[in-house]
Amino acid sequence: MGVEIRHLRTFLVAVEERSISRAAERLRLAQPAVSRTLAQLEREVGAELLVRSAQGVVTTTAGARFRVKAAAAVLSFDDAVHSPMARLRPLRVGHHWAALGQHTTRLLRTWRERFPDVPLELRRLDDAFGALATGEVDIVVSRGQRPGPAYHHELLWHERRMAALPAHHQLADRDELRITELAEETVLVNTAYGTTNPELWPADTGPHATITVANTDDWQTNIAAGLGIGVTPESTSYMYSHTEITYIPLTDVAPVATYLAWAPNAQHPALADFRHTVNHIL
Repeated sequence: MGVEIRHLRTFLVAVEERSISRAAERLRLAQPAVSRTLAQLEREVGAELLVRSAQGVVTTTAGARFRVKAAAAVLSFDDAVHSPMARLRPLRVGHHWAALGQHTTRLLRTWRERFPDVPLELRRLDDAFGALATGEVDIVVSRGQRPGPAYHHELLWHERRMAALPAHHQLADRDELRITELAEETVLVNTAYGTTNPELWPADTGPHATITVANTDDWQTNIAAGLGIGVTPESTSYMYSHTEITYIPLTDVAPVATYLAWAPNAQHPALADFRHTVNHIL
C-alpha cells in the first residue's frame, strides 16, 4: 500500500492532541479509523511510533524522530500543491509568552496593512522550539537563552526585568526595586521556558524558597493569591496585566535578550518580510 499523506497527517494530529479520540474528533473520523490508519503507518515504516500512557498518547524514540520528518514532508506537500493564485497559508509565529510585548499590536496592524493577503498567526506554545522543529510554526520569538546552533537567529532587543508582586504586597508602592530586597520572598518559577532562576540573586542572598509552575496562567494566579512573587521580562507587564499584580522595575539584574529564531530549511515565502517588519517597528 505504501505511506500516504493521510497517514502522516493522522500521526501528526494524534501526537499534537495526545489522544486518539481527540485526534478522531479533530479529523472528523471515527476513532477506529484513526487507529487503523496509525497501525498501517507503523507496519509500513516497520517501527512502533506511538504508545498509550497515563499522560495519553506519546511518541516512542522512533516516533519522535519520525515526527520531525513527517512534519517536514507534510509542509513540503502542502507548499507544492498550493495554488499560486490562492492566498498563502498563514505565517505561524510561535512564542512562549508575551509575543513581542508592547510591540505586538503594532506588528499586527503593520502586517495587515503591508501584507493583507498573508494571514499572520501568533501561537503561544510551552514548547515553541519543538513546534519549530516539527514545522508546526515557521518562526519563534524567544526570550532568555540564545537559540542553539540548529537554528538561524537574530537578536531583537534587551528587556529590563520586573518584579511581579501581589497588589497588597508591602513593596508594591515602590517605583523601583533591587533584587536583593526580594531575598526573603518565595519566588514563582515558570518551568516552561521561564527566564528566572536562583542565580539572579547574589550568592547566599536568596531567594527564600521557590515554587515551580507549568505556565503563565498558573504563575499569575499564584502571585495574585499572595503565594509568592515573580521576576519577569518587561513584556509580561504589557501582555499579562492583572488587577491584583503590580509590576515594578528591577535595577540590579541583567536584562533579558529577545531573539527571532527559524529553521535553516524554513520555506514560507513571507518569512523574510516578517523579519523586516519586526525590525522596522522596533
